Amino acid sequence: MKSFKTKLRALSAQFISLSIFMVLLITLVTATSTRAQSKSAKKTAEATREAQKAAQVFTKIMNVPDQAIPQSLLDKAEAVAVFPGVLKAGFIVGGRAGDGVISRRVPGGWSAPAFFKLGGGSVGLQIGASSTDLVMLFMNTEALKGLLQDKFEIGGEGSVAAGPVGRSASASTDVQLKAQILSYSRSKGLFAGLELKGVVIDPDNDDNLAIYHMKANDILTGKRKMTINQMPAGVRIFPRTLARYSVRR
Repeated sequence: MKSFKTKLRALSAQFISLSIFMVLLITLVTATSTRAQSKSAKKTAEATREAQKAAQVFTKIMNVPDQAIPQSLLDKAEAVAVFPGVLKAGFIVGGRAGDGVISRRVPGGWSAPAFFKLGGGSVGLQIGASSTDLVMLFMNTEALKGLLQDKFEIGGEGSVAAGPVGRSASASTDVQLKAQILSYSRSKGLFAGLELKGVVIDPDNDDNLAIYHMKANDILTGKRKMTINQMPAGVRIFPRTLARYSVRR
């Protein structure tokens, strides 16, 4: 009888220990899941704001035809990058940093925007503003391939030229015909071609994986292309904005 009670107490102690362990495990899993969901929600909100800012910048540029990107060049571009509000951070002496989005052409429209980071480099046009919007047209697939390396340095791997602006701008000069990338800046309402040298563009795959569960290379060149309706609702504004101004049928 005594032995039975001893065994019963031992089993009860084991059961209690197991119950406590299970409660702690469930609490840990729940807390981890909650943190992951919170981080994902934060990333999605940030991505939405970034896509909206990029769309607003592009709309403001294209809504003034006499000072906008020439339609003929935009129609030839394979991808468009917009980096809103690149911080000054020593802009006059060459340093800057910012976040932006890039979409490439797909049949009937534009891809989901992949998220990228920009840093370093010097500029030919010294604006001196506290922040500047940067826009780049990637004119061919070779330029896009270079972009999807681990680190892409403009002026190194990429042949870049200051893009012309306005309806009457000539898009047929040798430098523009040969350039793989055309670059622009917008600050305090002024939109102009911009020479970029030594600027490094990196995929922000922390954001890309959080939003799409894919890296930038897969978003822009992979086989699993997303339709507008498959994209997260918050980021659709950027490809839809590009499609308002240029679509290949």
